[in-house]
Amino acid sequence: MENNSILKKFGIIDGQGGGIGSHIIKQLRDHFQESIEVIALGTNAIATTQMLKARANRGASGENAIVRTVKTVDIIIGPIGIVMAHAMMGEVTPAMAEAIAASPARKFLIPLTQENIIIPGMAALPLPRLVETMIIEEIKPLIGE
Repeated sequence: MENNSILKKFGIIDGQGGGIGSHIIKQLRDHFQESIEVIALGTNAIATTQMLKARANRGASGENAIVRTVKTVDIIIGPIGIVMAHAMMGEVTPAMAEAIAASPARKFLIPLTQENIIIPGMAALPLPRLVETMIIEEIKPLIGE
């Protein structure tokens, strides 16, 4: 991954209703249109379906799909709970959390407080602002756009 211009395969991980992942995908599409590949990885089929409706290129659901696919993407984006076993009301399995954490992909973890995790010094910003800041300040410079 020495050439930043090749960092264009995104794995967006979400569970439950897929609302967070859908918002992330919509914002990525607004900024990058079709210049990136977006793979929706849902902990369940409903989350995957919602992310596909938000214009992911392709999608897959469940533990095996997530465990295998996170090895192949350049960037992973999702709520902080994706690296915590049993997060998202138990939808994140230990195998998922381990595979995501061990993936060589760059990880952008949205610091939402749904998992009773406190990150000292982190401002409590609304999801749209967190996603916009992440894309403009972190991802655009990283992939050279």
